[in-house]
Amino acid sequence: MLTGGPLDILTGDYLAELTMLILGRDRLKDPGRGYAKTFLRQLETGLGLAAERGVRIVTNAGGLNPAGLADAVRELAAKVGVPVRVAHVEGDDLLGRPGWPEGTLTANAYLGGGGIAECLRAGAEVVVTGRVTDAALVSGAAAAHFGWRPDDHDRLAGAVIAGHVLECGTQATGGNYSFFGALDVRRPGFPLAEIAADGSSVITKHPGTGGAVTPGTVTAQLLYETTGARYAGPDVTARLDTVRLTEDGPDRVRIDGVRGEAPPPTLKTGLTRLGGWRNEVTFVLTGLDVDLKAGLVREQMEAAFEAAGRRPAEVDWRLARTDHPDAASEEEASALLRLVVRDPEQEAVGRVISGAAVELALGSYPGFHVTAPPGKGAPYGVFEAAYVPAGEVPHTAVLPDGRRVAIEPPDSTQELVREADPPSATAGGTPMLPEPLHHDGATRRAPLGLVAGARSGDKGGAANVGVWARTDEAWAWLAHELTTERLRTLLPETADLPVERHVLPNLRALNFVIDGLLGAGVASQARFDPQAKALGEWLRARHLDIPEVLL
Repeated sequence: MLTGGPLDILTGDYLAELTMLILGRDRLKDPGRGYAKTFLRQLETGLGLAAERGVRIVTNAGGLNPAGLADAVRELAAKVGVPVRVAHVEGDDLLGRPGWPEGTLTANAYLGGGGIAECLRAGAEVVVTGRVTDAALVSGAAAAHFGWRPDDHDRLAGAVIAGHVLECGTQATGGNYSFFGALDVRRPGFPLAEIAADGSSVITKHPGTGGAVTPGTVTAQLLYETTGARYAGPDVTARLDTVRLTEDGPDRVRIDGVRGEAPPPTLKTGLTRLGGWRNEVTFVLTGLDVDLKAGLVREQMEAAFEAAGRRPAEVDWRLARTDHPDAASEEEASALLRLVVRDPEQEAVGRVISGAAVELALGSYPGFHVTAPPGKGAPYGVFEAAYVPAGEVPHTAVLPDGRRVAIEPPDSTQELVREADPPSATAGGTPMLPEPLHHDGATRRAPLGLVAGARSGDKGGAANVGVWARTDEAWAWLAHELTTERLRTLLPETADLPVERHVLPNLRALNFVIDGLLGAGVASQARFDPQAKALGEWLRARHLDIPEVLL
């Protein structure tokens, strides 16, 4: 990014929900750590280039210890002979606040961009933060550059949307894109945003880099890990249903029309803790009688639990029928039976699992083997969200000269409420649900992915699946066909879970939020795909009756 073309600000997002748990465990071992050490390694080769080109760096790599990372950056700058002004943002760490669940390892409020803006206005060339929203890295920088006020909601919302597009790097330039076959995505370039004073932006990338920036790639990232039409943040609530995307030349997509509203009165706070101990073993079932083989080993393992006098608190069996009849290779002739156990005590998931699985090797179903020897069990984490009044969080900018500036919470707030689904009509230019597709009635059984793209991800224990159409005709069909009931039919794992559908007509998109699909979050590894990364691609692979005119 530093050598490929002009930049004013280079941002770096290092903090996923799982990362906070990892950093929390690091901090237990060494209180001086708790930040992303990889950032320092990258900065060692990049700091001189950034200083030479006048590029300022804003990153949340400070994790649980932004002051510690700021000091480490100063030491690095002295070592490489590149003097820079370093500032940091703190106040997100609420671990000492009473009332958290027992065993809470980290508790961090998602701060906005106000502290970042204050540091940049004070002349900082490197700004290090702890837990801020991913988009705040961009919106804070834009607010500083243009002098936006806290009540410039539309401008801030536009920058938040740009930040959301950038936050996952190459996911906006063709990475993880449903229609990747039409693009060269072997090494996609990183995206950048050209932000204007009114909050509009153009998403593009440096010349000569791989991948592509198209309305489709930007739409996919806009839907990633979002919920409803209101995308709430600590500075502003951005209205996803007002986003307009237009092509602005090769590898250039303009984002405008974004409306903003006052933010909620509370800040989301991510809590992590160790949830207990987990173990798993995957039995390989080859050839004939797969169901009988699965039944035998399951019965034998359950008997081993009973003989040990203690059954793990959670026992989960999943049979994946990956086998094919008359297969040309042994692997294609095999199914996988996965056993996952969890318990508060390591002893309950250790020897009782590994011992029983190994002891069955010569006395169970024909062809018995496992994918890997089971171990002693490993700890797993739990993520949950809490909400704290914004005024009770000490958001603070620590400037390059050491001065501490308190960042006041927004003067106006607005409780977050779900936006009603749009009606089926068109009126006054307001985004509406399209009329159902009119066609001759001829349909063909085919995969949904022939006419729709998807992008899915995790939000704590919930998963989201954004689905969008590439043409107006496909949207007219998709908007009425893919209901919550149809989604539950296509994805049976969701059948008994709460599912919300949100309609985004400007993007020709539907966004589904499935609560509880991921258990206690990614660190608990509650399912085969613990972050729901491929949930959208599973949905696209399901068959339904699609109008011939769309195919």
